[in-house]
Amino acid sequence: MTLSPAGTLGIDFGTSNSAMAWLGPQGSARLIPLEGEALVMPTAVFYNAEDHSTHFGRDALKHYLEGTEGRLMRSLKSLLGSPLLMETTQIGHQQISFQDIIGTFLATLRERATQNLGTAPRRVVMGRPVHFVDDDATRDAQAEASLRQAVQSVGFDEVSFQLEPIAAALDYEQRLSQESTVLVVDLGGGTSDFTVVRLGPDRMQRADRSLDILATTGVHIGGTDYDRQLNLAQVMPLLGYKHMGPEQREVPSRVFFDLATWHLIHWQYQPKAISHAKTLRSNYSDSHLHERLMRVLTERHGHHMAHEVEQAKIRCSVQGADTGIGLSVIERDLQATLGVSDMQDHLHDLLARTVACARECVQRAGLTDDSLNAIYLTGGSSALRTFQQALQAEFAGVKLVEGDLFGGVALGLAYSR
Repeated sequence: MTLSPAGTLGIDFGTSNSAMAWLGPQGSARLIPLEGEALVMPTAVFYNAEDHSTHFGRDALKHYLEGTEGRLMRSLKSLLGSPLLMETTQIGHQQISFQDIIGTFLATLRERATQNLGTAPRRVVMGRPVHFVDDDATRDAQAEASLRQAVQSVGFDEVSFQLEPIAAALDYEQRLSQESTVLVVDLGGGTSDFTVVRLGPDRMQRADRSLDILATTGVHIGGTDYDRQLNLAQVMPLLGYKHMGPEQREVPSRVFFDLATWHLIHWQYQPKAISHAKTLRSNYSDSHLHERLMRVLTERHGHHMAHEVEQAKIRCSVQGADTGIGLSVIERDLQATLGVSDMQDHLHDLLARTVACARECVQRAGLTDDSLNAIYLTGGSSALRTFQQALQAEFAGVKLVEGDLFGGVALGLAYSR
């Protein structure tokens, strides 16, 4: 294996999905295939307890959903800036820190880049949200430092960071023929980030683009938050969420919130959590709901439920029609529903906060809507129809441009200087 003499690897390490792009000394940036021909890979790691192998991406999800015994890890990026990052978890007969699990995933990305390029990339530009952690500069800095440490630990010599919405803007700029002022909207699995930036063919060659960035804002709301809200509203009541007990008190809700949150699900499989859930039996009027909860915990169906909710959200958005959420893994013929009106009702507050952050970005830039040439959308969650409707209602008359939702940030990172 030889070391690459020049070139930049851009890595979009996402909460839900990850992508990579390469820019050599000459030419345009290109996405690197990560799984077969797929240019995007779910940010997922599965530790197979049966043969002690480790799997990534779609392969990880496939093993878990097929019932292979082991541990599935998702939403790892959400742990950056959290005290949980340096805690360890039991994997087989070992205790492994979540920081090391992130390193394992990043090492796999570098290995796959090396296989594709024929050389080991040395320089990498990592994407980062405007805020890893809202309203806490110290924890935000810790999050970036932890990610830098993980990246350096897998062999990169030169590591730099670029804000993800700015990276998306740099990708969009490659297709512009005239100067434009653009609101870049980057909605990922864990964060929503916004940038107002001046773009254009005459600006592309400038080494310093800082004066072109008019404002940035971000909020810690993303696709996994939408999933959690829909999970709580449509699925968790089948396990007892909001259920009134014999004393007309609701069943304590902590277990349902954690069970609906991707990066916290696995904690509910621990003996202590299961023991606590058993004590909730007296809070139920309907014992069958408690039996379902215990079955989900003891048989480890939480990730499966979250996956089904996520897929239902996508179907409902794409098709604009009501759909089902299959839960037969818990109980024969058990199913929840997800309707278009459910999406609008349950996501209203989250979407309102997200759109308000976009509005704040334009206000910070000192612009009116008439000054915007376009709103550029990237990140998988920006495809959500209910979000686009809310955004268009707020910025009436400004055209929405949908970019490469999953690969645009990685391409822009490769273009970053």
